Order: sequence, then structure tokens, then C-alpha cells
Amino acid sequence: MQIYHTDGSASPNPGPGGYAVILDKEPVALGSEAGKTTNIRMEAFALLAAIQHAGGQPCQIHTDSEFWINVLTKWAPAWEANNWTKKKGEIKNLELVQKLYSAYNNSNAELVWVRGHVGDPDNELADEWANKARKGARL
Repeated sequence: MQIYHTDGSASPNPGPGGYAVILDKEPVALGSEAGKTTNIRMEAFALLAAIQHAGGQPCQIHTDSEFWINVLTKWAPAWEANNWTKKKGEIKNLELVQKLYSAYNNSNAELVWVRGHVGDPDNELADEWANKARKGARL
């Protein structure tokens, strides 16, 4: 089973952003978004890139984004059941939420939360490459 490590970066937040997907200690996907973006959006793009890279094969995706794990496993099912609405306010980044939720539901990915920035070597590597991507690095 492939084990991915993902991270997103925006600095300042919002500001220029980048994301990275690491597999076997090497980046397999790097990207960014033009203009001002957020850490939240970049984390989503990293997860989406990992799911796409896995190509339907079973995998684990290690992420420090507890937010996106909650979106994909807890909140989006209810939002979808309610025609993509929630009780209080709009769903931010709705198009991105829907795209990632669909990809996740059609994948064989298991999401694994890791605490960020506490010395986990693979999380630190994903963070390093997300920052490089924010500054323009590409594969």
C-alpha cells in the first residue's frame, strides 16, 4: 500500500500558496494557486493530488489537516444530504469541497491525521516541499 504525506502552505495567510505530496520521501506532486490563497485551500489541493496520484489503488494519506479530515468524513455527507447547505452560513470553498469529496468517495484512500510541526520527518518534508512549491518549485 502506498503511503502519502501531504501539506499545504500560504504565507502570509491569505497570500501566495503551495502544496506538496510526498511518496517514499520524494515529492510526486507540487503545485500552487495564483493570487491570494489560504492554507486550507492548499491542504485540499494536496489531498486531491494524492488521491489522483494513487489512481484508485489502496493508499493512506497522512495529513496534518484535521479540518479536511472532518470535512470529508463528517461534515460533507450531511451537507450533500442537505443539497450542499448548512444551518449557519455558506460552505466556504464549496466547489473545492465538492470536487475533493467526490474524489475521496471514489478512491480507496484512508486518511490519517498527524500532528503538524512536531518533528515527524515525513510531515516536515511535506511542509518543506509545500513551501518550495509556494515559491515556484515544480517537478
